[in-house]
Amino acid sequence: METLVSALALLADPWVITVILLSAALGLFVGAMPGLTAAMAVALLVPVTLYMEPVPALAMIATLSCMAIFAGDIPSCLLRIPGTLASAAYTDEAYAMTQKGQAETALGASVVFAAIGGLLGTLVLATVAPELARIALRFSSFEYFWLVCLGMSCAVLVGGQSTTKSLLSLMLGLMVGMIGMNNPAAFPRLTFGNVNLLGGIELIAAMVGLFAVSELFRMVTTGHRQPTPEFRPQGRILAGQWKLLRRYPAQWLGGSMIGTVIGALPGAGVDIAAWVSYAVSKRFSRQRHLFGTGHPEGIVAAGAANNAAVSGTWIPALVFGIPGDAITAILIGVLYLKGLNPGPMIFQTQADVVVALFVVFFAANLVMIPLGVGAIKLSVHILRIPKLMLVPVILLLCVVGAYAITNNPVSILVMLAFGLAGFVLMENEFPVAPAILGIVLGPMLEQNFFNSMIKADGNFMEFFSRPIAMWLGIVTVAVWAVMAANVLASRLRPARTSSATPPS
Repeated sequence: METLVSALALLADPWVITVILLSAALGLFVGAMPGLTAAMAVALLVPVTLYMEPVPALAMIATLSCMAIFAGDIPSCLLRIPGTLASAAYTDEAYAMTQKGQAETALGASVVFAAIGGLLGTLVLATVAPELARIALRFSSFEYFWLVCLGMSCAVLVGGQSTTKSLLSLMLGLMVGMIGMNNPAAFPRLTFGNVNLLGGIELIAAMVGLFAVSELFRMVTTGHRQPTPEFRPQGRILAGQWKLLRRYPAQWLGGSMIGTVIGALPGAGVDIAAWVSYAVSKRFSRQRHLFGTGHPEGIVAAGAANNAAVSGTWIPALVFGIPGDAITAILIGVLYLKGLNPGPMIFQTQADVVVALFVVFFAANLVMIPLGVGAIKLSVHILRIPKLMLVPVILLLCVVGAYAITNNPVSILVMLAFGLAGFVLMENEFPVAPAILGIVLGPMLEQNFFNSMIKADGNFMEFFSRPIAMWLGIVTVAVWAVMAANVLASRLRPARTSSATPPS
């Protein structure tokens, strides 16, 4: 109790409250702008933290990351352009609801269940962080190999109506992920002698191209032929959310737990949590056939998983100094700059700062609802603007976002090339989200596979030799079996239909 009172005293400082509010506004802006990422914003703010006390510095990072992950759902729902990679898991679902005139319901579900997932994730962070961190530390390259396989398999499973097309899209992403020298042998692959490709394809540029620029191409080619989605009167963003809360308790509870556990695994991050949660929700849903048509169940599960994973990523970072994602990697550097060496002792030597951080997470997820509703009300006016007028504005933001990462004009060319590729894929009904996941997870898959094969001396059965790896492997193989069954069923269905049709 004494520690809690001390932590609340640290947070009662008007400067800390101001930092939290400003960080929340910045996080909402960054998350809603395609091409701008929370990691980039945190990295740019590191010099600012040098002049701040530990509590406001950590509060700024925590609040910004929470808000940015939710805000990625806003352009995802309104424009079919995910602001963050995590939002890509249910972009088509949210946009389908917008086309049905249910944009406010979709965005209301995003903000409400993101806040719920964040609160539950923070509760886990504050209570069982040491135990979850110990479990995460037991993961070796074997476990990470299966985890990456499971994440990619889930992307294929929920990527679209055709499992085959989703798989081909994933393979395309994996091929792109092979470009450059980011491989165990550090050998330049698929660079064709171009030095700009030695470092690989810049992820942000590729993501902006595949999702944002490709959508701009579609806007230009369809133009006025695209109907403007009907919109309900403003002020009803939270209407119906209590009904969703009671209808899908297993989905938001399960999504929160999945998000927290996966977030606690170093390197796994929010993106895998969103895909896995959406896939699990679809697999066990009684209305599986409605997924992809504008059904809120998947948004409830994956939205809760997103922000729960944000809290989960801080578990290994605080307890053992192992980053859960890019943001917590920056966080560890800030902790060292402030003399707060991450590790088990931080809970004893700096208990008031740690508890204050937990309180900040609770506060950030609570204020997410009113601030998120305000951001949504401002954003929905985008639908009232003719789409062709939005094209140059969005394209300018995409160019700025792609260029700001590397300060290299080549990133802009990469973005445009992937935009054209994404347009071709979508026109032929290939989902683009699995391709992005392949680019992200391809190098991680290759690295862990080679490390594991070296440890196992070439014996693949060693991948099942550890208890956690064994169960992850069994679940992954089961998902592969389901995918194979879906492909086989889709091949047999036309044959059965044709044979059942009587000759005329």
